[in-house]
This record gives sequence, structure tokens and C-alpha cells, in this order.
Amino acid sequence: AVENPHHARRWLILAVLGIAQLMVVLDATVVNIALPTAQHALGFSDNSRQWIVTAYALAFGSLLLLGGRLADLIGRKRTFLIGLAGFAVASAIGGAATSFGMLVVARAVQGGFGALLAPAGLALLTTTFTEPRERARAFGIYGAIAGAGAAVGLLLGGVLTEFASWRWTMFVNLIFAGIAFMGGLSLLHHRPAEQRPRLDLPGTLAVSGGLFALVYGFSHAETAGWSSPTTLGFLVTAVVLLIAFVRIQLTSAHPLLPLRVVLDRNRGGAFFAMFTSAVGMFGIFLVLTYYLQQILGYSALRSGVAFLPMVVALVLASTTASTTLSGRVSPRVLIPAGLALSAVGMYLLTGLSVHSDYLTAIMPSTLVTGAGMGLVFASAMSVATLGVRPDDAGVASAAVNTVQQVGGSIGTALLNTIAATAASGYLATHLASHATGALTGHGGASVLQSAAVHSYVVAFWWSAAVFAVGALIAALILKPGVPQPSETEALALV
Repeated sequence: AVENPHHARRWLILAVLGIAQLMVVLDATVVNIALPTAQHALGFSDNSRQWIVTAYALAFGSLLLLGGRLADLIGRKRTFLIGLAGFAVASAIGGAATSFGMLVVARAVQGGFGALLAPAGLALLTTTFTEPRERARAFGIYGAIAGAGAAVGLLLGGVLTEFASWRWTMFVNLIFAGIAFMGGLSLLHHRPAEQRPRLDLPGTLAVSGGLFALVYGFSHAETAGWSSPTTLGFLVTAVVLLIAFVRIQLTSAHPLLPLRVVLDRNRGGAFFAMFTSAVGMFGIFLVLTYYLQQILGYSALRSGVAFLPMVVALVLASTTASTTLSGRVSPRVLIPAGLALSAVGMYLLTGLSVHSDYLTAIMPSTLVTGAGMGLVFASAMSVATLGVRPDDAGVASAAVNTVQQVGGSIGTALLNTIAATAASGYLATHLASHATGALTGHGGASVLQSAAVHSYVVAFWWSAAVFAVGALIAALILKPGVPQPSETEALALV
């Protein structure tokens, strides 16, 4: 086996990769809290507002597999550094934006460079840590960052918007990218690929187009509804293109995503668990943020702080799972247990009312959900990239990021739509009975407030169901026993 040039500096490399990963994940949510202020400053409509979040998700989600394959082809260090530099430039342009169009384009370019950066970072982690115990610990830390990043984004967004300016939610990336770039430049070695397969162009076009249509379709459903011809058109296109992609992968000499990467039972189970947890988790960030701000009257900053217990639980569970449990407990136990815990956390939130108290009603559920998510992220990220052939490490890493990103988009659109439908249904029945005049519901709360809380509770029930069904299916897919990379794979990884 070739001597691993990264081994001696592996923990420093983990710190650099962690900073880059945090920046990419946090950028999915850091702008959310700043949106009302940015909207006021640049003067765009409520309908346009979601495009600042969606532009990032669309570019990131649809280009990830291409980014992963490029990392395998031109080298992970190069891809990682190009991704960081491009992300920083796009962030600077976004922070200096003078119009809505300029901000949306900057967000899309950020997403595109993020799609280069994220898989290269995870592939570097996969090939840097090869000793099973250390690998588990490294993935625990990385998984904690991937899971907690979205909540950290909400908190950082609140702090920056309140004390600096909404523009700093973009400019802050220059600090993250700068540190990671200098660290990557000095610590990482360029390792040329042993065999350089050609790029699968038809597969790249099919999957990028398919993922774009899928994320766009779900985002469009949020504003225009599921029966809109545009929504249906994009979702049908997505299905057709993704089926075509699978056909191309079966026949291509150099497939973009070799099906051996996905068809391994443990990897498939890990991908499924990441997808399920993203569907449920992005929903909770969104719906719980609405509840805290609209019903309890929290400021942006206070809402961000309210998620801190969840972040702490997630980080503790993730690092514990990887340091003490992963070598002893099968992923078939750990991953479904994490999803089941998250389902319990969501179930606890279904008891919310207009007058619920944060300490007794919200914090316990965020702690339970955070612990569940921590178990899932640490174990699933490690299992999803364990024993992958070295020349597939980039694309396997990209697949993990892709399912998380697409799951997040679907979860956001789905739970938003479910909540909106539940609210209008509640109003229709209750306003009829209140036609005599008084618009107060239980305990003096307005019918509008009661309708909002009812819609959130319905969304939490759905989230709980997604997690519970996910736990059952993951338990069926994953193999029993603790996976060990075989000797040949362990050597191949070095």
C-alpha cells in the first residue's frame, strides 16, 4: 500500500474539512433569518423571497454528483480549493448585492461551488482516516457538523442580522473560506487518480437535469400548489430524467455513479436514512421557527438560541455514537434507533398549544430529536463511505450530500404545503362557527393563532410519521453485525 501522506496531519485536516463543511451546511439556513431585512433593503416581493434560499439548493443539489466525479478525476485537493475560492467570491458578490437579481445569481453560484467543495471534503476525510476507530471518531465529528450546521446557521443569521447587517450573512463566508483555503493549501497533498475514467456526459446531463427538475418542482409546489401544471410538469420531467439516468448508468463504460456504490445494502440503508432525516429535520427547523416567532413572539436571535439545546444534544450523541458505540453496535441498531428517537421528539411537539412554554414543551423535544439526529448522521455518513473503492470515494461522498440536499428540499416543500392546507381547513370550519362575530378561540387566542398552531401540530405529526417509517425501512435494509472493511478495501483506501 502507498504511504498515506495525510496520516500524520489527519486531525488538522479534519479541522480544515470541518470548517468547510460547516460553511456549506450553514449557508442553507443562515440567510433565512436575514431575509425580511434583505427584502426591505433591496425591495423585492414576498413571492420572490424564497428564491434566495431555493437558488442555492437548486445549484447545490443538481450539481453534487458532477462535483463528486470531478473530485475523483482532477484530484480532491484541487477540487476542494477551487470550490472554496469560488464560494468565497460568490459570497462577496452576494454580500455586496445591489439588486434582487444580483443576490439570486450569487446564491446560485455559491451553490454550484458548494457542490464541488462538499463531496471533495468528504472524500478527503474518507481517504485520510483509514484506521477503524479513528475513522469512526472523525466521522462522528463530521456528522455532528453536518447535522448541527443548519441550526448554527439560524443562530449565526440571527446574531449577524441583529448586530451587524444582513449582508454579513454572506460576508462571514470569506472568513470560513479563507481559513479553510489556507489550511487546505498547506496540509493537503495532490494525489493523482490511478485510473482516470472519462466523464459520463449523458449521465451527468440526465442526473443534473433530473435533480434540478425535482428540487424546482417541490419548491414550486410550495408557492403554487401540487396541482399547478408547472409543478406537475417539473416533477414528471424529474422522474423521466432520473429513470433515464439509471438506464445510462447500467450501460455506460464510465458511469457517473457506478451502481455498485448504491446497491450495497449498508450503503443503500445509510443513504435512505440520510434522506429520511433530512426530510424530517428541515421541516422542524422551518415549522418550529414559525411557531417561536409568530406564536411566542421570539426575535430572530432568540429563535436561534432556542435551537441551541438541540445542537448540543446532536453533537454529544454524534461524537458518543462514533467513539463508543460504532465499533460495538451494528448500524442496523444505531441508525433505526436514531430515527425512532427523532420520531419521539416530533411526537412530543404535537402537544403544542397557543400558550405552550419553551422549557416544558419545546426544549425536551428538541433534546430528544437532536440526540436521535446525532446517532443517524454519525453512523450513516460513516457507513455510506465505508469500503468504497478509492476512485469512487468522491462520487459516493457526493451521493450522501445529494440525498441530504434533495431530502431537505422535499421536506421543506412537503411540510410547508401540509401546514398551509391544515391551516386553511381549520379556518374554514372555525370561521363558519364564529360567523356571529367573536374571532376568539380557546382561552382568548384568536382563531388565526389557533389555526396556525393546528397547522404546525399537523406538520409535526407528519414529521413523526416520516421518522417512524424511516426507522422501520432502515432496519430492514441494513445488514446485521458491525461492518469491517476487508483487508483489500482497507489497503485500497490508503
